Amino acid sequence: MNKLLIVGTVAFDAIETPFGKTDKILGGAATFIGLSASHFNIQSAIVSVVGEDFPQEYLDLLTDRNIDISAIEIVKGGKTFFWSGKYHNDLNSRDTLVTELNVLADFKPVVPQNFKNADVVMLGNLHPFVQSSVLDQMEVKPKLVVLDTMNFWMDCALPELLEVIKRVDVITINDEEARQLSGEYSLVKAAAKIQMMGPKFVVIKKGEHGALLFQGKEVFFAPALPLEEVFDPTGAGDTFAGGFSGFITQSENISFDNMKKAIIYGSNLASFSVEKFGTERMVNLQKEEVQERLKQFKSLTQFEIELS
Repeated sequence: MNKLLIVGTVAFDAIETPFGKTDKILGGAATFIGLSASHFNIQSAIVSVVGEDFPQEYLDLLTDRNIDISAIEIVKGGKTFFWSGKYHNDLNSRDTLVTELNVLADFKPVVPQNFKNADVVMLGNLHPFVQSSVLDQMEVKPKLVVLDTMNFWMDCALPELLEVIKRVDVITINDEEARQLSGEYSLVKAAAKIQMMGPKFVVIKKGEHGALLFQGKEVFFAPALPLEEVFDPTGAGDTFAGGFSGFITQSENISFDNMKKAIIYGSNLASFSVEKFGTERMVNLQKEEVQERLKQFKSLTQFEIELS
C-alpha cells in the first residue's frame, strides 16, 4: 500500500461565524489533511506536536481512520497550539483573535522510520524550516512533494520559504498569496513566475470560486460546488490538500491529467468540510456521500459542444 506522510499542526480552534461560535474544538492543518486523505486506500502518518492537554479521544479519532500517529509528539506539561478567529459575513475574510503557538514554538519534527520512504509528502502550513527538516530526513526521494504555505511566512520568513519551494513539486496557495509571492496580479503570470522558483505544478485556490492548476502552458480549472449552506471554511484548504495528495498517493500517477482528477477529489472533500464547524462533518462523512457528490461535480462540469 502506498504511503503518504503528512506534516502540519494538530491543534485547538475556536471559531465564530455569522452562524454561531464554538469553544475549543479539534483543528489543525494535519488533522484536516489526515481525515480527508483517509478516504483513499493508502497508509498515512502525521508528524506533529501537541501538549499534555490534548484529549486522548482526539488521538483515537485519528487512529480509528488508520492514520499512524506515532510521530505526534506529546509534550509533558505543554499546551497545544491554539487559534481563534472570527469570520465576516461573506466568509471569505476573517480576523485572527488569538494565536498561541505553545508547544509548536519549539517543534522539531521526527519522521517515523517506516515513512522515510513515503511515496508522497504533504507539507502542511508550517514554518519553512520545519518543512525543510522533514525533507532532510527522507531516505528515499518521494515521487511527489506537495507544499502548502501562506502569506504569514511570505512576510516573516521569505528567504527560508523560497529555499523550501525549490525542493517541492507542487505548491498550493490561494490567489492573494500567489499574487504576493510572485508580484504579479494576473494569476497566469503569477503561476509562471512561481514555477520558475522550482515547483512543476502550481495550484491556486480561489475558495468558493474553485481552483486552478498550472503546469507550463497547461491550465485546468475546477469549480467549487455551489452549496446551500457554508458554516465554517476554516479547514477547507487543508481538506482540499488531503484529498489532492491522498488521491495522488493512491493512484501513483503524477501526470497533469491525473492532477486534474486530484483537484476534483480535493474540491469534492472540501465541499463537505465547510458544512459544519471544525472537523465535525469530516469525522462523520460516509463513502456513499463522497461518491454521490462526485457525480454532482461531474454533471456540473460536463457538457457537449459542436465545433464547426
